[in-house]
Order: sequence, then structure tokens, then C-alpha cells
Amino acid sequence: MHMKVRDVMTSEVASVNGSTPFRDVAEVLIAHEVSAVPVVDGEGHVIGVVSEADLLLKEEFREQFYREGYRPPLRARLREAVGRGVAKTQERARGVTAAELMSAPAVTTRPYTSVVSAARQMSRHGVKRLPVVDDEGVLVGIISRHDLLKVLSRADADIAREVREEIIGNSLWADLSGLDVSVSEGVVTLTGSLERRSQARVLTRMVERTNGVIKVVDHLEWKEDDSGPWEGS
Repeated sequence: MHMKVRDVMTSEVASVNGSTPFRDVAEVLIAHEVSAVPVVDGEGHVIGVVSEADLLLKEEFREQFYREGYRPPLRARLREAVGRGVAKTQERARGVTAAELMSAPAVTTRPYTSVVSAARQMSRHGVKRLPVVDDEGVLVGIISRHDLLKVLSRADADIAREVREEIIGNSLWADLSGLDVSVSEGVVTLTGSLERRSQARVLTRMVERTNGVIKVVDHLEWKEDDSGPWEGS
């Protein structure tokens, strides 16, 4: 019922190795129109990620290294002022290869991870894409924020079909045969009658967790209210 990373990831991934020169890394980013690429070793294991931001560190510290009268952006000056990782940042700014420029270790995900978990990873680590690796750490794909948007923009017909077939059609915990499902702009409306109120709650929660569902409108009725006083109205 829940989409996995493998369902939306891009399998053909641009990557570089640790010895790839600065300029070649930049050309890969431009040619493939991406903001970051994984750095892999000789066996394809992901050892880091190099991004536009990593390459632009040279510009941020140009005044210090090249004495061209260049004044770094405010964020670079603030970072240097507070002293958070300054030494490491300056060292990376001097880098001339992908291995010297990259952010490591790389934040990765697995093909069988849910897209929800992948989205949370991106948010937690402040990244826009995640290399996808197998259980051996070998690169097999990449998932980006754009890929996650595909899940949120699922067609109404696809959502309705999944709810009917995967939730209602396969139910072994309640008779859901008399229910009706309609979907409009990602909003699912459930109508019909169930034996118990608790069944309606379970059904609503299951539908809410379906990929692409924005909201569930509950018009369900029940014959027996089996909710306890601790559950509220």
C-alpha cells in the first residue's frame, strides 16, 4: 500500500569517483542538470556526495586563498565568526578533487525504504536528494524532492483503485463490501455503513496513510458505538 523508494527513484544515476577533478565534477552537474552527485569508489560503494554548494566553497573563500579583493557572502563570514567547523570547511574549500570537496559520510537510503521515511530523512539532514544503495552500500539509484512530489500528485483514479482493491477488497477484519469511495483532488470521501465505530476509525486511518491522499472525509455510519470514554466523542 505504501510506495517504496524503488517505485519513484531514478535508476540511471550520474556519479563521479574520488579522483574526479573539480572542473569535471562541475561539468557533470551542468550536463545532467542536477545539484549534486554521489561519489563512489571502484566497486560502486557511495563514499560521499559533492554538490553545487561544495564547489562554491572556493568562491566563498577566494579572498583568503587568492587575494583578489573578493569578499565572501554573509553566510560564510558568519560561519567563520562563530567558528563552527571552520577548519574543515576551509580544508574542503582548498580541494581539487571530488574526494576532497565532498560531504561525507553520505546520507543514503535503501530501495525498500518508504517514501515517507525518505522524505523525513531529507528534511532532517537538510538535503534535496538521497543516493539509494543496496545492502552492500553499492549505488543503485537516487531519489530527489521532485521524485517525492510524484507521490503527492498521484491521479485520483489511482488512489481510488488502491483504496478499493488494497484496503476494502482485501479486508479480513471487517465487512467493507457496502462502502463507497470517491476521490477528488486527492481528497477521499468514504460513505457506507459498518458494524462498529472502531472499524470506521481503523478504515479512515488506513486510507489516510495511502500515498497521495491529502485528506479523508468520513461520512461513515455504524450500528454499534464501541468506543470507550477515554477515546472522546
